[in-house]
Amino acid sequence: MSRRVRRKVANKGKDSVVSLSCYETGVEDLGTERNGVVDWTILPDDTVIHLFSRLNYRDRASLSSTCRAWRVLAASQCLWSSLDVRAHKFDTTMATSLAPRCINLQKIKFRGAESADAVIHLQAKNLCEINGDYCRKITDATLSVIVARHEALESIQLGPDFCERITGDAIKAIAFCCPKLKKLRLSGIKNVFADAINALAKHCPNLIDIGFLDCLNVDEAALGNILSVRFLSVAGSSNMNWSVVSHLWHKLPKLIGLDVSRTDIGSTDVSRLLFSSQSLKVLCALNCPVLEEDTSVSTIKTKGKLLLSLFSDIFIELSSLFADTTKKGRNVLLDWRCSKKKDKNLIEIMTWLEWILSHTLLRTAESNPQGLDDFWLKQGAALLLSLMQSSQEDVQERAATGLATFVVIDDENASIDCRRAEAVMLDGGIRLLLNLAKCWREGLQSEAAKAIANLSVNANVAKAVAEEGGINILALLARSMNRMVAEEAAGGLWNLSVGEEHKAAIAEAGGVKALVDLIFKWSSGCDGVLERAAGALANLAADDKCSTEVAIAGGVHALVMLARSCKFEGVQEQAARALANLAAHGDSNSNNAAVGQEAGALEALVHLTRSPHEGVRQEAAGALWNLSFDDRNREAIAAGGGIEALVTLAQSCSNASPGLQERAAGALWGLSVSEANSIAIGQEGGVAPLIALARSDAEDVHETAAGALWNLAFNHSNALRIVEEGGVPALVHLCLTSESKMACFMAALALAYMFDGRTDEFTPMVTSSESSLKSVSMDGPRRLALKHIEAFILRFSDAQAFAAAAVSSAPAALAQVTEKARIQEAGHLRCRSAFSLFVLQKHLYFRDNYVLNLNEVTKR
Repeated sequence: MSRRVRRKVANKGKDSVVSLSCYETGVEDLGTERNGVVDWTILPDDTVIHLFSRLNYRDRASLSSTCRAWRVLAASQCLWSSLDVRAHKFDTTMATSLAPRCINLQKIKFRGAESADAVIHLQAKNLCEINGDYCRKITDATLSVIVARHEALESIQLGPDFCERITGDAIKAIAFCCPKLKKLRLSGIKNVFADAINALAKHCPNLIDIGFLDCLNVDEAALGNILSVRFLSVAGSSNMNWSVVSHLWHKLPKLIGLDVSRTDIGSTDVSRLLFSSQSLKVLCALNCPVLEEDTSVSTIKTKGKLLLSLFSDIFIELSSLFADTTKKGRNVLLDWRCSKKKDKNLIEIMTWLEWILSHTLLRTAESNPQGLDDFWLKQGAALLLSLMQSSQEDVQERAATGLATFVVIDDENASIDCRRAEAVMLDGGIRLLLNLAKCWREGLQSEAAKAIANLSVNANVAKAVAEEGGINILALLARSMNRMVAEEAAGGLWNLSVGEEHKAAIAEAGGVKALVDLIFKWSSGCDGVLERAAGALANLAADDKCSTEVAIAGGVHALVMLARSCKFEGVQEQAARALANLAAHGDSNSNNAAVGQEAGALEALVHLTRSPHEGVRQEAAGALWNLSFDDRNREAIAAGGGIEALVTLAQSCSNASPGLQERAAGALWGLSVSEANSIAIGQEGGVAPLIALARSDAEDVHETAAGALWNLAFNHSNALRIVEEGGVPALVHLCLTSESKMACFMAALALAYMFDGRTDEFTPMVTSSESSLKSVSMDGPRRLALKHIEAFILRFSDAQAFAAAAVSSAPAALAQVTEKARIQEAGHLRCRSAFSLFVLQKHLYFRDNYVLNLNEVTKR
């Protein structure tokens, strides 16, 4: 339903606690404290019941197993007047077990078809209100049974996602079974025909609030027959005959509020409705392209009625509803909520307006139409923040979801609109969201955490979140038993952990342990939680100190478990990336060896290099590359089929991303340090794909491919293969043109080692295992290589020092050449530079003699 950013990349001390509860009413006395601990046994019953009301239904039900006194209190009917079962699995078994407590249940919120099927088993005959989401699979039969068993229903809301399998038959069942119905809001029904609407008009005389939102076809004329309706919304519905609407609906005698947002209504029909209706006070027409593109829209006469549209200042329009002229500006909704004297009719209007505004803004944010940047910056963000302070929980949730959604440009690539994100921050949105995240309602915790996570992609917002104590709050929410809350909190820590300045704070807040525990707690069937937890751990593992914290918390075992058993590519990718980062600190901790020693780790990573998903292959190859720096890991990878898998990967990634190419070549480079592995790579066909990768346009790929070929060139058979596969021109081109000095350096070394005389010595001595090697002429490649080795040396060394070394093999001269060589990127290769440059100098000497001898032969 809503987009979520997917990101790749507090006080200290045990006595510091951030409460997850935000009480609406204070508790005067929590009992006598003994050594700083509340004595729960002496609390008044009403205080205990008040505290119990903040628990989710599963925890409330579990209280019966604590003690006799609490079992009695937990059965209090006031604790079971409403039920929110969206966060946990709610099926027939659970409903049956809760039924004895739900005799007086009046309100229920559920999620999905399975939960809808279970509602009837609660046997709550006094149920007045049902509110369901994720309703795509709910059928006519299910809804018909629910309304047949609960004739006292006054409010039915299903959405905002589409009710694709509900038809007019279910609407007629509602009309026949629910004579007390006052509110009916349904989203995404294909056809709402006249017979269903007329049934509502006939059998539901108290129906005052109707919403057929995002429907394909709605009978406009039939809606004109529901004379009791006061508030009507057809937002997002298509195929509306607006001429019929404007000629009939203005006759509805009690119609106060009409919502036609996100439709194709025009200015003529808007004018007719405003001019002709005697009762209409508010017409909401947000995001109506035809209306907004009409140049004559400014001439519409509202006759003192409220028209809300994108071209008007919504806050000013709302303030016109109040006789008190002090209620103006962006605080108009907040001022109204805080006012002591409220008009009953105005309460009804404002409550409806908050609902339809939150719904329309969320839907608009989800579709993300072009051309609304000014609206979001000037009004939209402020409206969402104001609605987030509503007394209606579903409005608060929808507003928080809207904030999480409207900033997103591209959720797959973690792109958000920075101006929108900072607009939320500048309007005080971070503190509001964090306060919601601390409240006791889990639905609000989840949506607030999602918004914080998405906004934190922006570095400035992430800094503000950290400064407001957001890291501690998210770390606590990550421990929630509510999967949705834990998932969004982990997403927030994932995005915050991108910033190097936040990693230590996350570790200090207990975030590392919380994330590792999440993996064990939701180890199966919860891919969203696992991907976010693994992604956050991957970011944290890139830091040396945090890497150690991850290992201490059991992160190695947890991540290997995901790499081995999880089938979701997002989880596999992040688990492999986390293992790669853990293994990247070989010089400072023992994580590299620890990953290799974890049962099944290397085999799992080798297996992931065969994944159909490029991101998984890339991170798995990167992990194997880092792990290959450890001697034991290197040989274990080879023994586990790593060479064959990586050669196959290199062969298949010629058109892949530079990241995958770099890691595939890098992993082969790491394995080729061993002579046995080098030979095996050549025999498996690894030379040709490495030469192809050396021709890449990416500098990083140049380095890893040249490094691998350099290692392979130490073996005479591989040297012949490089010549045979056309590797000499590729290495020469790399040596002369690559912007990477390290790539040039290693390409030159590879050429030098290929022509150190061993190829001549071993060419006629081909073994049976190397019989596939073709007979090639070495003269041309040798001359090409030796010529350009000199060009490389002259390019990267001091000319005078090289001249001295060229006429003398004295160590001092070689040392001088080494000192003057400007290959800053070489890093771990510097210890071999003297020997390597000696080899280069030797081959220049050999080249001069070779050319001289060849000239003599020519003269003869």
